[in-house]
Amino acid sequence: MKVKTLIVGGLALAGIGALVIWGFRPDPVPVDLAEITRGEMTITVNADGKTRIRDVYEVSAPLSGRTQRSPVAVGDRVIGGKTVVAVVQPVTPELLDARSRSQAEAAVAEAEASLQVAISQVHQAEEELAYANSQYTRVAALVERGVSSLTALEDATQIRTIKQATLQAARSSQSMADGALARARALLVAPDPENYTNGSCCITLHAPSDGVVLSIADISERPVVMGAPLLTIGQPDNLEIVADLLSADAVRVAAGSRAIVERWGGAQPLEAILRKIEPSARSKVSALGIEEQRVDVVFDLLSPPSARMGLGDGFAVFLRVVEWRGQDVVQVPLSALFRTNGDWYAFVVQDGTTQRVKLTIGRRNGESAQVLSGLVPGDKVVTHPSDKVQDGIEIIDRAILE
Repeated sequence: MKVKTLIVGGLALAGIGALVIWGFRPDPVPVDLAEITRGEMTITVNADGKTRIRDVYEVSAPLSGRTQRSPVAVGDRVIGGKTVVAVVQPVTPELLDARSRSQAEAAVAEAEASLQVAISQVHQAEEELAYANSQYTRVAALVERGVSSLTALEDATQIRTIKQATLQAARSSQSMADGALARARALLVAPDPENYTNGSCCITLHAPSDGVVLSIADISERPVVMGAPLLTIGQPDNLEIVADLLSADAVRVAAGSRAIVERWGGAQPLEAILRKIEPSARSKVSALGIEEQRVDVVFDLLSPPSARMGLGDGFAVFLRVVEWRGQDVVQVPLSALFRTNGDWYAFVVQDGTTQRVKLTIGRRNGESAQVLSGLVPGDKVVTHPSDKVQDGIEIIDRAILE
């Protein structure tokens, strides 16, 4: 009886001791867990971009004058070489005031007098050349009969040549006087309203290429100077994307790199390919007031127009340019990593307790890192470990508690 009592008492004491130990045992630390996986890993350079039409044609005024009201509107489709896109009326002659007219009339009188002088010089040169020709003929005949010397013939020949040049110069002077008189008379020409109402004086501009009118400088009639832009034409579906990357990011990509186009408004992302990196960078101040060196990078859209309906010129997009892509890569979430003395570590869960393991990390993107050693697929690691998570403590998955 005593033995039985002792056994029951011992068991009771053991139970009480176990309850005491259990009562003072620390609670498991709730943590978030993630599993080490193996699969495709992509590293991208991210940037904001903007669409633009690749080939834009700008129609400008070929001369100074007045452009008539635009015959086309924004959004109209035009045919290259056929559709009239602008009509420019040249500048009409200005009306002369009394002083300007007097000066112009005096210039005409002066030009007429100069012309008469030039005509007189031509007549004089013609007479002198005729006399020189007769003298040459007479001396040549005397030389043939042996009466005159060869020296006299050479002198007559030289004089005749000089008179021919003098006549040519006089005729050139007459032509110059004719031009000066015509220029002086042009200043007196008054504007003729009939020439500017029948449309015969105006210059008609046609579309330089097939496309759509993108913009019009001013649809109303207005004065223009030579070279003033009138309108632009382009193909809305012939789009490209331009993004400004940090110069440090631009050197990480190259022509031919693929890009994923997101946040353009459609349900599915688009595909693009990097065509060109501009050779020079420019300084740009960021929103934080930091001066950065930015480089324009141009992409061609690979997705067909049917997959990007509604995407137009100047639309904002978000680009993920693929810098590196690997297959069958062991990956760990970045949130599970921490550094100690320059080395990477993570807490691995084994039998409900944590164990700190040293890792060798390769490439990283914004979500995960490549594991070269230290972990294998299937391992579970603690993500976002707090100060309570230490090596060898008991943990519990927070997902089980919820």
